Amino acid sequence: MKRFVGFVRKEFIHIFRDRRTLLILFGMPVAQILIFGYVVTNEIKEARIAIYDQSKDAVTREITDKILSSGYFRLAKRIEDESQIEETFQKGEIKEIIVFEPHFDEKLSQEKSAQVQILLDATDANMANLLQSYTAGIISDYSKNIRFDNGQMPVIQTRPRMLFNNELKGVYMFVPGTMALILMLVTAMMTSISITREKEMGTMEVLLVSPLKSIQIIAGKVMPYVSLAFLNGVVILALGYFVFDMPVHGNIILLLSETLLYIVMALSLGIFISTVSPTQQVAMFVSMFALLLPTMLLSGFIFPIENMPWPLQWLSTIIPARYFIVLIKNIMIKGTGLLFIWKETLILLLMTVIFIGLSIRNFKIRLE
Repeated sequence: MKRFVGFVRKEFIHIFRDRRTLLILFGMPVAQILIFGYVVTNEIKEARIAIYDQSKDAVTREITDKILSSGYFRLAKRIEDESQIEETFQKGEIKEIIVFEPHFDEKLSQEKSAQVQILLDATDANMANLLQSYTAGIISDYSKNIRFDNGQMPVIQTRPRMLFNNELKGVYMFVPGTMALILMLVTAMMTSISITREKEMGTMEVLLVSPLKSIQIIAGKVMPYVSLAFLNGVVILALGYFVFDMPVHGNIILLLSETLLYIVMALSLGIFISTVSPTQQVAMFVSMFALLLPTMLLSGFIFPIENMPWPLQWLSTIIPARYFIVLIKNIMIKGTGLLFIWKETLILLLMTVIFIGLSIRNFKIRLE
């Protein structure tokens, strides 16, 4: 019995000495419960909206104040002209525009009825439904507290209008998100084991004595995966279009170019992981842990980023899939051009350059 107790004690000591084992046992569960606890929610928190007040009277100001003071919404822009509505939605600045009709107070007092139009970006159908429900509820609550001298209660009608996705199809959200997830995991994971496989199989020496430069070796590793992953992306787009009726309102060349950029970025990230990982097993573990959960939870694929606490919102800024999903939705659903998506394109391009540079640097260190 003493030998068994001693053996168990020895195993405990080995576990506590190994930092990686402790990280897996305690670090991962804590990180996952915190991320899931804060991210997995259907509540709205400070959703960015715009107000188009054509009346600008006391009642519309009171309704606006009540909406903004609820804590669910944050005023991102005041629209002064109807021509700004489409441009505002295409820029992706806001998810909802509340439109008050002209002479709102006058109609409410004389006709006992007035209308508020709620315009929503329905590329995310679930979010659009939540925003419409919250807004209509606040306005309805406000109207219940109004009474005329004769005791009559006025009626404030809310007329929602879903833009870009009138039928509220969930596929408009899941096709871009699934595409971003699949391309990231498949391409990054496949390339992350490429250089580590060379080391484990003992063929790294062949590369060391070859006349090829570091950039040439890395490019040679990446090129086959670029073509195969791009073909995979085209297949996903074709399935979305022909099987799920996903529209392509924008330029198809721009769409394919952005897809290719995202693939190259994911491959460069995979190569970088392979240069810092000693074995294929470590490379695959890092790829799964560092890419799967963040891409699913922090990219805006399933849960709105604006509903997350600010540390997770900041963390989401380094998730490449976040920008690719915005690109796909804007091009395919909204039909926007490069003028409205140049920031996301530039960020993906910058990430690609950084990962390729780090990969070359780490590869040179290993060559030395």
